[in-house]
Amino acid sequence: MNNLLRLIGRRLAVLPIMVLGVAILVFFLMSFSKIDPAYSALGEGASDTALEEYRQLMGLNDPWIVQFWHFLVNFFHGDLGTYGPNQASVATRVGEAFPITMQLTFLGLIIAVIIAVIFGVLAALYRDRWPDKVIRVFSIAFIATPSFWLAVLMILLFSVNMNILPAAGPLPPFTEDPGGWLARMALPAIALGLPVAGSLTRVIRTSMVEELDRDYVRTAIGAGIPKSVVVSRNVLRNALISPITVLGLRIGYLMGGAVVIEVIFDLHGMGQAILEGVQQNYPTLVQGVTLIVALAFIIINIVVDMLYVLINPRIREV
Repeated sequence: MNNLLRLIGRRLAVLPIMVLGVAILVFFLMSFSKIDPAYSALGEGASDTALEEYRQLMGLNDPWIVQFWHFLVNFFHGDLGTYGPNQASVATRVGEAFPITMQLTFLGLIIAVIIAVIFGVLAALYRDRWPDKVIRVFSIAFIATPSFWLAVLMILLFSVNMNILPAAGPLPPFTEDPGGWLARMALPAIALGLPVAGSLTRVIRTSMVEELDRDYVRTAIGAGIPKSVVVSRNVLRNALISPITVLGLRIGYLMGGAVVIEVIFDLHGMGQAILEGVQQNYPTLVQGVTLIVALAFIIINIVVDMLYVLINPRIREV
């Protein structure tokens, strides 16, 4: 238990350093933008005097290190700045968009994991037979299929031609209308999750095959224990340890893909916020959204890393 707590403590101790690194990187990259925040806030028709007063008020004329310090202090106070002529709060915009992106990401993740576990296990159990070959063909096809291209095909098939599921419109809250929420999120989540399901299926199949070839499996089956019991209680549990580490990286892919999928399906998440910031020349909005997405990716990977430590007894002894 002490080793386990020490390992978890190490990962949590790294979190502030990674947060600071991401903040520096995002702020530094955005400082290269040629867009003047004063023009974005006041408009191109603003006078030179008004623009200069705005720069002085917002500290835009300060040295880079001073601007970064103010940005960092404001960030830890929950202030990501303002954008647009109306000086709208970036934190408020992110607070509205971030839950939608996370809902889409985790629904896509659930779909990917369910498909990958079912077909990865089946492929391993029927190794080198026709179910395995068919599953491998489809997994490669899903890996090679871009999620945005799959999204367009699904819109044409299920929304335009068959009119089964909506591809646009408002997203009802899950607590008020679970059926409507699921119908609205189904197509984007499937389009997002299938490519990940293809790669995870291959990882789970490989891990299952390696585990099925171990001596303890042959010994248990030879001792009269049903194969289904050995697979469900021992093989599957041990085989899923390695794919969990891969899952952390796939979550990052899902979050990045969700940003694109949201634009295609008109979901007002982080993707739409970034698109709005780019199109309307709001660098502070792009900066805030990028920072929060990056931090979410870091935190999720640390959680997955700790989960890997919890389920793998061998790591606890390190």
